[in-house]
Amino acid sequence: MAKFLVKFQRYFRRRPVRFFTLLALYLAAGSLVFLHAGFTGEPRVAGSPRGPAAGEGQELPYLGVMQLSHGFPGAAGGRRRGPPWFKSTAKEPAERSKVGDYGAARSRLLKGRSGREKDEDRAKYIGCYVDSTRRRTLRGVSFLDYKKMTVFRCQDNCAERGYLYAGLEFGAECYCGHKVQAPNASEPECNMPCKGERLAQESARRHGSAVFRGCFRRPDNVSIALPTSQPMPNMSVDKCVDFCTEKEYPLSALAGTACLCGFPTTLFTLHEREDEQLCAQRCPGEEFESCGTPEFLLVYQTQVQDNRCMDRRFLPTRSKQLVALASFPGAGNTWARHLIELATGFYTGSYYFDGSLYNKGFKGERDHWRSGRTICIKTHESGQKEIESFDSAILLIRNPYKALMAEFNRKYGGHIGFAAHAHWKGKEWPEFVANYAPWWATHTLDWLRYGRKVLVVHFEDLKRDLFAQLKRMVGLLGIAACEDRLLCVEGQKDGNFKRSGLRKLEYDPYTPEMRKMISGYIKTVDAALKLRNLSGVPEDYYPR
Repeated sequence: MAKFLVKFQRYFRRRPVRFFTLLALYLAAGSLVFLHAGFTGEPRVAGSPRGPAAGEGQELPYLGVMQLSHGFPGAAGGRRRGPPWFKSTAKEPAERSKVGDYGAARSRLLKGRSGREKDEDRAKYIGCYVDSTRRRTLRGVSFLDYKKMTVFRCQDNCAERGYLYAGLEFGAECYCGHKVQAPNASEPECNMPCKGERLAQESARRHGSAVFRGCFRRPDNVSIALPTSQPMPNMSVDKCVDFCTEKEYPLSALAGTACLCGFPTTLFTLHEREDEQLCAQRCPGEEFESCGTPEFLLVYQTQVQDNRCMDRRFLPTRSKQLVALASFPGAGNTWARHLIELATGFYTGSYYFDGSLYNKGFKGERDHWRSGRTICIKTHESGQKEIESFDSAILLIRNPYKALMAEFNRKYGGHIGFAAHAHWKGKEWPEFVANYAPWWATHTLDWLRYGRKVLVVHFEDLKRDLFAQLKRMVGLLGIAACEDRLLCVEGQKDGNFKRSGLRKLEYDPYTPEMRKMISGYIKTVDAALKLRNLSGVPEDYYPR
């Protein structure tokens, strides 16, 4: 035994062996601590605990909890159960496999399904639980949205962050966690509809995944504009949507007893809506639905994706002209890149490199910005030297109040994440505004002064009239604008880089001093635009 101890001591005295042994022990201990923290004490986001006012005076709020599908085996295949607001519409495997029943099964599936119910297969309802500020049922991240909260929004945001459970409280507050730590409550206590459910139901007009687009006058060349048609004596919205979905068309148009299918084209742009009363003719097959008339069509968008604008590639020959897509951070540059890629069919590049954007499909992100293989280059740079490196530019300007908040969220929460309340309430936000607000003004002024050929596009105008503004942008890029492709982009405009709207601030983060400073910068930019015979900033830049 003594000889063994002497040998072990000599072996351990060697420095490399001692170093690697201690390193292995250190890593093992760190791993154990990390696993313990992850499964027993999920920390909440700092600054996000709910105040007593949000509970509407109740001392014991109740939480409806769902187990997310990645957290349990075989979840997608089982039947769901839950309270009335969480009804399952999933079909049994045997029913789904019936031959010749596709249309009827799909009709039953679509009819009456809200946006929340469509995505219910992602999770399994497990019960109603008592929740309190002293001891949270779910101790992970929390999200607040008193206007647009739905079951899908809650479970999707929790799943993206790797949590196993998601819970809804008061129809507007979403909580995430790795384990449930609370006593059960009776089911009626959790029977509260989500705040965003009414909006979702209205937007879908009681027809589930078929999105209502409006009432439109019958196009002149209807057989070309809507090439596929089918007479339906017992017409209903579900039957027409099912028919166009089977034929793989994104638009379903009801014309009394005829169902028409097609794509948005220059012959049928969906830009000129008519009064819905002109389409208010009762469906023969459904007493409480409208089915349009032979002259005025009631149009729905199916779940079929319009693929006419989804192909993208690098430029076939290297371009000698460098076109900048310039903007202040938080002004919607990534969204504009998404629109330009769909509209032109070519990848956009970047002055920087963001691996997360490359992984999401922006393949031009890895190219050097001078490679000449991309249609335009994203940049937030200002200053004469950097600006004069480009031959022309699209200058995207956004309301500074919105841009500053968007960039603050990106800086502390990622491209589609949110800054924690502690950051808004701490010293980070005032310091950020003091440093970035002057940059918002100088960025625009520098590009107007040093840019050789600058097209100014306001973010707000792009949102309001995407077709016209995107056509201007594509024109500057030297690409012949294909209007059918632009109409396709209108149906795919959001992409994957739009914040969900969760955790909107319930207060105004701008102090009077901040507003006074920013208002001065807005007036300076407005004057500079008008000096160049351009339209000034939109009216909503000025706070009311």
